[in-house]
Amino acid sequence: IFLSSKTRMKVNSTLSYFILGAYEHVGNLKYLYFMLTAMLYIVIVIVNISLIVVICMNRSLHEPMYLFLCSLFVNELYGSSGLFPFLLVQILSDIHTVSAPLCFLQIFCLYTYGGVELLNLAVMSYDRFLAICYPLQYNTLMTFNKAVIFIAVIWFYSFVKFLITLSLNIRLTFCGSIINSLICSNYLVVKLACSDTQVNNIYGLFGIVLTILVPLLPILFSYMRILKICFCGSKQTRQRAVSTCTPHLASLLNFSFGCFFEIIQSRFDMTNVPRLLRIILSLYFLIIQPLLNPIMFGLQMLIQTF
Repeated sequence: IFLSSKTRMKVNSTLSYFILGAYEHVGNLKYLYFMLTAMLYIVIVIVNISLIVVICMNRSLHEPMYLFLCSLFVNELYGSSGLFPFLLVQILSDIHTVSAPLCFLQIFCLYTYGGVELLNLAVMSYDRFLAICYPLQYNTLMTFNKAVIFIAVIWFYSFVKFLITLSLNIRLTFCGSIINSLICSNYLVVKLACSDTQVNNIYGLFGIVLTILVPLLPILFSYMRILKICFCGSKQTRQRAVSTCTPHLASLLNFSFGCFFEIIQSRFDMTNVPRLLRIILSLYFLIIQPLLNPIMFGLQMLIQTF
């Protein structure tokens, strides 16, 4: 019954699965939850794919702004695919376990989704700055090829940064297997480790700074210049800035609040908060963002097209 520390270390080093402790037995309601989640996933997939097809098929939309939107919609599909199929399986399952490789894969998918999302919104803010502040030089300053390079750098940078995180996690030895969450969280998984996590913690802090600071600088720079132009420019310039930037700002604020909710949820004790609210907070930026973006930007596309 009682294992020596050396034996426990050996057992923990061969940990092959994690247990998701936030799920509760809901009886037949699980079929209702399954249908609602499946319907939400189907809606997200349909609207995002539809807008990607529209941008690709309509030659008048082959401009840098719409190329950034296309990248954003692709990322929404990528992040949703890392979340919803996993949720659907867990909702129907009576034993809420996930294999270690699948857990690490989900962490990689969801964190790269967040990194790409924020960087994509940052580049879009810079694109809007050029369009509003330098309308006559815009086609020279932001060409189609430059937009492609921006998008390639965004995806490459995010994937490399979180591949390092993943490689640091895989080498850990774990003393526990229960993750108090509906999904695999990097922070909660690292907390289960009984080996030295100093490198993980240092790189984690460094990664958070890079994830937030790198996109934040162009966002602040772009909107400070846009505000300056709005205050000094004509009424027509202000109206164009508002109509162009409103969907982007709404998406940026929504995603930022969602990430903030997730950080609060994973790092602080929220047992006094109602369970339904905790679930909403933990999944907010993964569910609302892929649904909200195509609606807002799709309406903007319709208005500008017609």
